[in-house]
Amino acid sequence: MKLKLEMMPEMEETEVVIKCANIDSDILRLQQVIAEFMHGKNSFVFFKEDTEFYFSVEEVLFFETEGNKVNAHTSDDVYTVKYKLFELEELLPGHFVRISKSGIVNADKIYSIQRNITAASAIEFQGSHKQIFVSRSYYKVLKNKLEEKR
Repeated sequence: MKLKLEMMPEMEETEVVIKCANIDSDILRLQQVIAEFMHGKNSFVFFKEDTEFYFSVEEVLFFETEGNKVNAHTSDDVYTVKYKLFELEELLPGHFVRISKSGIVNADKIYSIQRNITAASAIEFQGSHKQIFVSRSYYKVLKNKLEEKR
């Protein structure tokens, strides 16, 4: 794959063109990443059964893996996304933090952390009964992110 940038001062709007011999999963992924970047990375497609939902990732409390799928939890519902956690880490805004091998949390939505020195600590969210656990190895990273917000 080659990358080529051309400056054209006479253009009023930036245009991204992908030229390829055939469309494969890498090309589709590249198109998706560019589209999300151009739209501010603030909305993904969320799935529930046969229905697609479009809303801001700011509504998501946390993402977690369940089997081979990734679920997005809002305060009152659960949706599936078509990304792996490592892909979400790169796409999500900076206030989303990895908290375990199987979870990413929206630090802006954290209400409390019930600290447990010997095991995972429970994270709770305001306005929701849901909780997720931060593993001991990721606790310090989360704590630092919360300190940055102050």
